[in-house]
Amino acid sequence: MKLVDKVLGFMGFEDDLDEDEKMPEDFLDEVPPQKKKGSVVSLHAQRQTRVVVTDPRSFEEVVSIADNLKNRCSVVINLEQADTELAKRVVDFLSGATYALNGNMQKVGNGIFLFVPSNVDIAGELKDQSREKSIFSWMRS
Repeated sequence: MKLVDKVLGFMGFEDDLDEDEKMPEDFLDEVPPQKKKGSVVSLHAQRQTRVVVTDPRSFEEVVSIADNLKNRCSVVINLEQADTELAKRVVDFLSGATYALNGNMQKVGNGIFLFVPSNVDIAGELKDQSREKSIFSWMRS
């Protein structure tokens, strides 16, 4: 048997060698041992993120909005045109859903709220927002 055939057989490119055709032991000392192959992981893989912007007109829409949070999409809710009772119910429902999903919520403007899932961080707070004020203070007339 040729040396090339022995090397190819050793590397797994040919059928197993017969018992009488095994490689000499001194040849095996010259060949480095094979290493296990690891999986290749891209460190720069960018996953596209999606932000859903909505202005709910009825309470029935909040379930689909919460589904976006469950699917790890950030949601911006515009409640400027909503009546006070609907706005309170929407914010309450989405606050509960966000809490259950370990997400976060931030008021970003008058009647505009940002709800994010746990894989998104909200950096900073609005400077003029006070903790003592109600989040619904923009709805008072």
